[in-house]
Amino acid sequence: MNGNGNGRLIDLKNINKVYESGHVRVHALRDINLQISRGEFLTLVGPSGSGKSTLMNILGCLDTPSEGEYHLSGEEVGKLTIHQLASIRNRKIGFVFQNFNLLSYATAFENCEVPLIFGGVRKEERRLRITKYLSQVGLAERMDHLPTELSGGEMQRVAIARALVNHPDLILADEPTGNLDSNSGRGIIELFEQLNAEGVTVIMITHDSNVAANARRLIHIADGRITA
Repeated sequence: MNGNGNGRLIDLKNINKVYESGHVRVHALRDINLQISRGEFLTLVGPSGSGKSTLMNILGCLDTPSEGEYHLSGEEVGKLTIHQLASIRNRKIGFVFQNFNLLSYATAFENCEVPLIFGGVRKEERRLRITKYLSQVGLAERMDHLPTELSGGEMQRVAIARALVNHPDLILADEPTGNLDSNSGRGIIELFEQLNAEGVTVIMITHDSNVAANARRLIHIADGRITA
């Protein structure tokens, strides 16, 4: 299933993002053109303030460009309402963050259940999917544990399972190994490689050159522009 022969997933055309605060204009992104095919494993790298997080927010439909067009699975994102954007985020995009973003009072199972409840998935189907993906990330025996009872690597695996339960077209991972020791971090990268081999499109932000080296394609960003 992997490879670039499955059609285009993402098409960014002349994307600009300007933030205005009073009389100050910050040009966060400048003339970004980028095409990403289904099944790619791509890494965005750049120094702090380079615009990579802004680009990630646009790719994840958390923000919209000031200018330009963003097509995701053929849909033009800029023309969608707030509710339509929320629906796309839930159906088509799985997010994995550096800080895990797990609910501290909920078990691993319950954390994975949240996007499925929001998506209107029935209870029996929810149980099947959550069990499948927690097993896939090696946590079948830990699904009733709270985050405080899990290691950092295990919490990140829960976050990845949660990102997968809605069968997204795209996984966006923002510094997914940033809070992990090197052993746990390596395990997370291997998990992304396995998912990518199964056909999941993965886009990862990192400033770690060792982590970036695992991607099939590297996009360098500096001063809001793609430089390489």
